[in-house]
Formats: sequence, C-alpha cells, structure tokens
Amino acid sequence: LIGGATTSRMHTAVKIAPEYGGAVVHVTDASKAVGVAGTLVSTERRQAFAAEIRERYDEMRAAHGRGQAGRRMLSLAEARANRARLDWTRYRAPAPSFTGVRTIADTAVADLIPYIDWTPFFRSWELAGTYPAILDDETVGEAARSLFDDANAMLDRIVAEGAFAPRGAVGFWPACSVDDDIALFANGARERTIATLRTLRQQMSRTHERPNRALADFVAPRDSGVDDHVGGFAVTMGDGVERLAEAHEQALDDYSAIMVKALGDRLAEAFAEFLHERTRKEYWGYAPNEALANDELIGERYRGIRPAPGYPACPDHSEKRTIFALLEAEARTGVRLTESCAMWPASSVCGLYFSHPESTYFGVGKIGRDQVADYASRKEASVEETEAWLAPNLAYDPTGSRQPEEVR
Repeated sequence: LIGGATTSRMHTAVKIAPEYGGAVVHVTDASKAVGVAGTLVSTERRQAFAAEIRERYDEMRAAHGRGQAGRRMLSLAEARANRARLDWTRYRAPAPSFTGVRTIADTAVADLIPYIDWTPFFRSWELAGTYPAILDDETVGEAARSLFDDANAMLDRIVAEGAFAPRGAVGFWPACSVDDDIALFANGARERTIATLRTLRQQMSRTHERPNRALADFVAPRDSGVDDHVGGFAVTMGDGVERLAEAHEQALDDYSAIMVKALGDRLAEAFAEFLHERTRKEYWGYAPNEALANDELIGERYRGIRPAPGYPACPDHSEKRTIFALLEAEARTGVRLTESCAMWPASSVCGLYFSHPESTYFGVGKIGRDQVADYASRKEASVEETEAWLAPNLAYDPTGSRQPEEVR
C-alpha cells in the first residue's frame, strides 16, 4: 500500500508497481487502508481486485509513456548553448570572512524556535493549511490549535531538559565554473583543485528565451576574472531526537514520539535557515544589512540560494559525499551518510550556498541519455550506477522497453 503526501497514483503505477510481483495499491487516505487491506486478504475478492488494479495501472503507464514520448527535449549541447548567462562584469561580492571549515557548536534550540516554518509541521499531521491562518481555519482550526499547543509544550520540555544538541559545520571555498561543473580550490590563488561539484542541466525545450539552467551557471567562470566562492553546510539536531522519541515509544506514547520526530525535522530546517542568515550577514557578509521577518525568510526573499542534494535543482543524492568530505561533516557534527546517502541522525540538513543575486531555485526535470552518459563520465561512474541515482529524472526507460525521448 502506497500513500502519503509525496506520493500519487501515477507515480505508483509508473515507478513502483513494475518493481514488485505482488499487488501494489495507491491509497489516497489512511482511513481507506483498512478496506483495501481487507480486500487483499480476502480469499474470495483479492485476485479480482489485484487484477483490476494491475489493469488500471497498465493503462496509466501506457498513457504516461505516450505523453513522455511526445515531449520535446534539447540535446545536451543545445541545452548548454542556452545556459543562463549572468553579467559577471557587474557582480560584486565580498570574500567570506574565512575560507575552509568551521564547526558551529554555539547554537541552542531556543535560538532556532523563531525560525521554524510551521506550515510543513501541520502537513505532516495531514492538516491542510498555511500557518498562522490554519489556527483559525473553520474546518481544522480547533485541531491545529490543539496540536500547536502540544508542540510548544514539547519544545519547552526539549529546551528545559537540553534534549537536543544542535551542531553544524559551515565552509567556504574559492570557486569557478567549468562547463556544468564547479571547481573548488584550496586558496585564492586557485592553483590546486580540492573538489569538484557536479551539476545537472535542464534539457526541456524552453520558450520565451528562458535558459536551460544548471547550478554551475551561478558561479563565475574562470575566464571572467571574478574571484567567486561557494559555501557548504551541514546541520543536525543530533541523536537526542531518536533517544527522546524511543523513550516515548517504550512508554507506549506514540503521539509524543511522532511529535518529537516532527519537531526534530522542523528544528533542523530552522537551523539551516538560521545558519544561512548568519552566513549572508556575517560569515560571507554579502547582505550585512538584511532585515527580513521569518515569513520573508520562508518566502525566500533573501539574496542567494542554498540548494540541497536530492532537491529539484540538484537531484543527485550522491553529491552529499563531496559536501560531507569538504566539511569533515561526520567528525564535526556526528552526522553520517547511509549507503543510499540518507543522513543519520534523520533530523539533519546539508547543502550549498550561492551568493549571486540572480541565482534562483529551479527544477532540473527530465534528462536524456546524452546527459546521463556525460554526467557519469564526469563522475567517473558507470552509466548504470548513474541511472540508478537519477531514476526519477530519466526521460527514458533504461531497460529500453519504453519509447525513448525525442531529441530535437
């Protein structure tokens, strides 16, 4: 049974159902799961029900394949020719106050609470609405207010008991773009490359003179003469989140356990917001006079961006390995990467900093075989391994059973 806010019936039909031999059913609401499960365990009804679902998903996959085949895509060469072209002659950004890495160990949970984005918190409890308006919503307002009160009571306990131990690492390096890559250097002389960040480029056919972006476009090329930098960060709430949640689970208090995990995630995101603000105003200092309210921070009204691996602008989770190595993140924060590049403890965030005022968040979207092969070569990885990491972004079926993308 597949469900949750980030799932859909189409995704279930196209991506999940073909990988599993048994019945796969997308369930739109948790209240309906019992009925579906009851049907699936019924000796009289399960075969017919599973066959009906399979037929429906087969039709959805076929329709999806036809839609994909009709989409026009640029070749990688054409997409690169339509890259975002920033005016580097007018770009002025101060050098960061330091290069290399620093550990952030002076941040308390109380410092982060004002930076919490509460809207995703309510969504994690399947309450639809935007904070603070949700508290007065005619339908879910009463439940939202009760949940909000419980959350703040839990935060008070977390602060009083010192249950969480926020810890982070932040670093800055001289940088320049090289095609779709970003080279990072040991010092301002830019003679020794210490790491290379690999970025992906949009390949969809664009209209109205819109560029095909890659994150590398937001870093000054070597021949621009601009001394540019890139930053990186990793923050965590530490393993106290898991310990406190487990204590509630052992006490058979699942509600409080879920509350602790939800707040741990919100506080980790708040830490990322807090550290980014500190970076803009102090560590990098390219916006020293910034004065934004929390709703403006949530609305991303600040200059620059902080994209995170796994998100639309940089969907390759394996780039976390480069960021972690640069930041010495495991030693400095205690966060480690799993084989699939998930972060543990789970209430952790990592990403990059770009300062150019024209840098913007975007989605890479679907990419073609030519870019996958090029990207694999740049990462010194096999095409098969690269396809596995980028599976949600492939504009083709790597098994060859679906119509390949049309390349103009």
